[in-house]
Amino acid sequence: MSKKKITRRNFINKTAAGLFGAVVASGVSSMSMVSCKSVVPGIQGRRKITDKAFAREVERVLPLEDIYSYHKRLSKDPVHVARRDFNARPLAGEMVLPEQGWKLVWNQRSTKVLQNAVQDFQDYLNKSMGVRVALDGRSSLEGRQSLGRCIVVGTREQLSGCGIELKAPKDYEIVVTPEQVTVCGYDERGAMFGLYNLEARMNLREAPFLPGKLKTVRHSLYDVRLVHSWMGWMEWPDSLLSHLAHDGFDGIYASASANPNNDRTTAESSTDFYARLLFKIRKQDPARMRDLINRAARFGIKVYTPIIYQYMGTPESEAGLRKLVRDIIKEFPDIQGYILLTEGFWYKKWGGGHGASKEYMEDWARNWSRAAAIVAEECHRVNPAIEILPWEYNIDFRPQNVEVKRYFIRQLPADTIPLLTWENGKSFEMDGMKGCLRDYAISQIGPAEVTQAQIGEARQRGMKVYSNADTFVCGAQLQTVPYHPFPYQWYERYKALEKYGVNGTLESWTTGYTPNFMTELRAWYCWSDVPPLEELLGAMASRNFGISGKEIVMKAWDIFSQAIRLVPDTGPTMGTSAAIGNPLFFEEPAVRTTTFKYSWTDHQVWMGYLGGEINPYWPFTVSRLVFCPDFANRTNKAENYARSTSGIQAEKGIAVLPVFLKYLRLAADKMEEGLNLYRAAALASPKSKRQQAVREVVVAEQLQRMLQSEHAILEFEDLRLKWVAEKDSQKAVTILDRMENIVREEIVRTELSLLAATRDSRLGFQQECDYVYTPYSLREKLEVLHDTLDRQLPSARHQKREV
Repeated sequence: MSKKKITRRNFINKTAAGLFGAVVASGVSSMSMVSCKSVVPGIQGRRKITDKAFAREVERVLPLEDIYSYHKRLSKDPVHVARRDFNARPLAGEMVLPEQGWKLVWNQRSTKVLQNAVQDFQDYLNKSMGVRVALDGRSSLEGRQSLGRCIVVGTREQLSGCGIELKAPKDYEIVVTPEQVTVCGYDERGAMFGLYNLEARMNLREAPFLPGKLKTVRHSLYDVRLVHSWMGWMEWPDSLLSHLAHDGFDGIYASASANPNNDRTTAESSTDFYARLLFKIRKQDPARMRDLINRAARFGIKVYTPIIYQYMGTPESEAGLRKLVRDIIKEFPDIQGYILLTEGFWYKKWGGGHGASKEYMEDWARNWSRAAAIVAEECHRVNPAIEILPWEYNIDFRPQNVEVKRYFIRQLPADTIPLLTWENGKSFEMDGMKGCLRDYAISQIGPAEVTQAQIGEARQRGMKVYSNADTFVCGAQLQTVPYHPFPYQWYERYKALEKYGVNGTLESWTTGYTPNFMTELRAWYCWSDVPPLEELLGAMASRNFGISGKEIVMKAWDIFSQAIRLVPDTGPTMGTSAAIGNPLFFEEPAVRTTTFKYSWTDHQVWMGYLGGEINPYWPFTVSRLVFCPDFANRTNKAENYARSTSGIQAEKGIAVLPVFLKYLRLAADKMEEGLNLYRAAALASPKSKRQQAVREVVVAEQLQRMLQSEHAILEFEDLRLKWVAEKDSQKAVTILDRMENIVREEIVRTELSLLAATRDSRLGFQQECDYVYTPYSLREKLEVLHDTLDRQLPSARHQKREV
């Protein structure tokens, strides 16, 4: 038999299952555990379960996925699937919807919103619960009190005597009796959300069971809840819109960074920095925009878009802005609101005002607010209900800038609604060092000091306040994982949003929405009369992992929520976005793209923001998400990174990196504490729940690996510079020993990350950047790591010995 030569690349390019067999070749099975006493009855020896041991279960249970597989499922799979547990039994006091014989009664003169919701509810009962109800559309619901064996749904106008306590749009009342379930909405969207709440209650019970004497009046806490699509720019299939409505969203932010009518005047005529970025934005298709507005309306979802314009403060510029707004309104009279984000709607020269004089910033604020007033005037002339949401995101949000941020609120027209960034700039301390959030993060609850001040200023003026506030996944921190299982931490943010009376929300920036248990939990907290948190989480834990795992899953969620509070990296940067896919660079690597170092083409411009935004050493994602050393060895980029992403302004000579690494390690270790419980619960879950339970663990593991890889990258670079400077050969060898250990650990970690990425195509994706890492790039990383371990570090040892 001929022997075929197997290279490392051939080996790595095998399936992840074959690859990972080598990682656990020591014989550790999926149930192997390090001895540790069991503390929860019903879980087989709740002992230490490593990620390497759990990996065998990942291989066994989860099928291989290509990149974009989840995109396809989310686009094409039915919204409702079988959910009923036929072993479930009603509790005392619960009523049971029979499998047949009941009707769904509604007023057939209702608009498409309620029509669609009624058909959805019928489909849900059939597919998810095995309950068949006949539709009974009537011209009037008079006399509905005498009807039996039916679910009646309508508005307070349609259901006389019902809904007396309902006060505002989206409010609803549910009344359950043995013979009738009544859902009464303040309006049709309220009735729709009432039906979807019935679905949510049955989902938690995994059966068509409802409290037999349920009577709840639920008031909507928010005028609107907006979100981006996780799937991509202008990717809004009907199935996604339906999921959004079921999770309580009633607004979407579409056409980001592009005018809805495809006006590209600013992008194609201005030479300002931000206009050059906008030039690279996709062109909008107005027909596609029209189709989205029409389809979203069926689900009770309103569409919001940006207005893109550089206002110069001249009569000509004002005329141009007025024409743009009139053109958009004429073509799309049913767009509900416009977000005037400084990343696309700005005055004269774009920037955040860092270091600018007070006079400059106040002049900028007045003129920018004047531009917002022009938009409001044109919109409200046609329809006073159109919402104008000025958002001065880029203006310095550090705690010391409170007065400037207040000034912006004072300049805004009274008929606009400020959209405030919730947490950015929030201060915190690490071992006495003072930092602040550099971008969207859940490590701090919020609001930021500047946001709190702006809310106060707006209230004094009698203005509503909307906020960009992440509620289930961060728009920056850990943004390449589809949701963040920190329910107790998120719950604190929900309470804070309610405490400060935020009237409307944009609940994820470009990380966007996918359906998951965190969006399900969030939906409950957008209306009043919420069941206790422990009750909701307990039901979700039991449903996803089985009743025997309920307690330890809830404990794991509590520990995860503690872990995120320790994470010091608070930016949309390499560490919490792409560390899993970033190599450890010891030597300057060969370039992987074309370069222009000696060409008449400016290499920095070509590779930077005005060109491809690509790092030639690692071109698999945008350059801002790649950590690349200073190979001239003049700058410790690890130290600079720690300062930048933590917001710590320490004096020169005071190292931030050691404290930064300490807290990364504390967070990762705390995650491991929770993961030990999570893995145990998944391994003990019933067969019917095993795949879902394993997927939940994989998401949490990938979050932890991101923190561990970030720690490895920064420590490795710090050691590399110390090795370069070290004259003592013995000390240099000690440094190399530690670096070798880091590389070995990162190889195993990357193999585990590769396994996860081949089983869950959501991992690594972020719609603003597309895939930040893929199975292919992870295999390329492994090549670099093995070369570092097998060639570069041994060569370095020899080099120091010669010296």
